[in-house]
Amino acid sequence: MRLRNIPGSKEVIAESEYVIHEPETVKGKWRRLFGNEKPLFIEIGMGKGRFIMDMAKAYPDINFVGIERYSSVLLRALQKMDEIEEKPENIRFICMDAKDILDVFDNGEADRIYLNFSDPWPKDRHAKRRLPSREFLKRFDVILSKDGTIEFKTDNKELFDFAVSELEPAGWKADVITYDLHADKELSKDNIMTEYEEKFSSIGNPICKYIIRR
Repeated sequence: MRLRNIPGSKEVIAESEYVIHEPETVKGKWRRLFGNEKPLFIEIGMGKGRFIMDMAKAYPDINFVGIERYSSVLLRALQKMDEIEEKPENIRFICMDAKDILDVFDNGEADRIYLNFSDPWPKDRHAKRRLPSREFLKRFDVILSKDGTIEFKTDNKELFDFAVSELEPAGWKADVITYDLHADKELSKDNIMTEYEEKFSSIGNPICKYIIRR
């Protein structure tokens, strides 16, 4: 279980230059904030930030925004940033609930969305809270550019089955669907792992992934 409240976490976040404290004011102005016209990639539910930080270092010609709901978890990401000698300038963080994403990004403003090891919300009555649900896909449809894509990874087969079943009714199609990412040499060639991915794959859990578009 994630620790949601760590004393001092909100103060550290408030002082960080990497955190956008009033993200609603940046809606439609993300490229202006980064000072360039590079593509904008978003990770929703970034956890401790390993994936998005590694991506930012590997792809300096892309701007990255990491979204994390819990301040205590975002604090861990900021602590990791402090450990990096050459900090990437193409990355920013937001502490917010993903359901409010339409308040923060304008129509077609993002070029890719990453969903990595999202909360499965296993009870049926909570299905609408799952990030790969049709309800969230509607939101993502608004903020993604015309050719924008979503990449989703999880070790939870039930959640992945649900995510795949949501595609057709939501009007999306899959470029890639795999139930064992690491067994696919082509797909795993440039794969950057999250903390959870490394942990689960090390104990033999296959990693599922899809890449989808409208």
